[in-house]
Amino acid sequence: MPTLNKIRTAIRGRQGPNPVDPALRSLRTALTLFFALDGLLFAGWVVRIPAIKEQTGASEGALGLALLGVSAGAVATMAVTGRLCHRFGSHPVTVAAGVLISLGVALPPLTHSALSLGLVLLVFGAAYGGINVAMNSAAVDLVTALRRPVMPTFHAAFSLGGMLGAGLGGLVAGHLSATRHLMLLAAVGLVVSVAAGRVLLAHPAPRAGRRPEPSAAATTGARTTAGTGSGRNGRLVVVFGLIALCDAYGEGALADWGALHLQQDLEARAGVAAVGYSVFALTMTLGRLSGTVLLERLGQTTTLVAGGAAAAVGMLLGSLAPTVWAALVGFALTGIGLANIFPVAVGRAGELAGPTGVATASTFGYGGMLLGPPAIGFLADTWSLPVALTTVAGLAAMAALIAYATRNVVRAASR
Repeated sequence: MPTLNKIRTAIRGRQGPNPVDPALRSLRTALTLFFALDGLLFAGWVVRIPAIKEQTGASEGALGLALLGVSAGAVATMAVTGRLCHRFGSHPVTVAAGVLISLGVALPPLTHSALSLGLVLLVFGAAYGGINVAMNSAAVDLVTALRRPVMPTFHAAFSLGGMLGAGLGGLVAGHLSATRHLMLLAAVGLVVSVAAGRVLLAHPAPRAGRRPEPSAAATTGARTTAGTGSGRNGRLVVVFGLIALCDAYGEGALADWGALHLQQDLEARAGVAAVGYSVFALTMTLGRLSGTVLLERLGQTTTLVAGGAAAAVGMLLGSLAPTVWAALVGFALTGIGLANIFPVAVGRAGELAGPTGVATASTFGYGGMLLGPPAIGFLADTWSLPVALTTVAGLAAMAALIAYATRNVVRAASR
């Protein structure tokens, strides 16, 4: 009998301190589907930007202004989504935003001017900002309840959805009009929102206020966040928010302008141009899936510095290369470099200040993703699109420099 008890104890030790509640497993699956859906719909929209630009007859500057509708809608929604989640719960808000973004993705191909495009992108942007804040809030609660650092897997699902959306967009670009393509994506989005939403609505969000015990926190690498309102920690959260912004600026720029750069500047066919973002999304997905191993072997600072440097080199190649294939190699290297910067920055902010830190860094990050594309448009009108895209390399290098310059302060705050 003692031997049997030892075996049972050993098995429990391998399984973790607590068996995973089936309800939490179901919630994790449902949230993963929403993250993947977000990436799928966003990528489906961005790979059809060249076709919609031609349809509306917009110049690069006018297109940049229209894309500002996404930013404006998202920022306005992010400012109130937190309060909506607090009042109604993050799960219902996630489902509602999933339905809205599914409907919103079908609107851009119905427009015929830059002005009307900008107006419908306000709706799409509102849904995009809402679902990102709501599902990340739900994910934070779930990570706390699971007591496992699974946040990178959700972001990997977003990247995988983006890769699939861009890949499918490349396959159908020569066969389906932008209208039919995005209508099909809208139908898929509604089906997923209803199916996954039923799970979220059937289970309340785990209590956000529940924190891991010290032993569990040590297991996940998290710190107890009592007293994190100190000025130093607040400033560090902003630092990691800026790092997230630098990363997300590159994601947004490649999403909205990568296909157009390949098609317009390097004369790639529409299908090949769409594959450019798919390559970027694929390497980013692979990088995030391997992020835990990298962090364990290299540490957070080295991962951030190496990632920023790799992204800077990759984007210089991707924006200035004279051939399509060299640019695709640059996009791939950029995806690998940017892959773990955002999850590490957001996770580190959470360690310093709990969910408030996660929300602050995420807002910085998504602000960079949404404001980057219009900035690229204005810069492209002034100089050229390849030159404008080199700013992605500059901000990636800046993220690496910030991470290196603050390494000692971050190390002291972790003690």
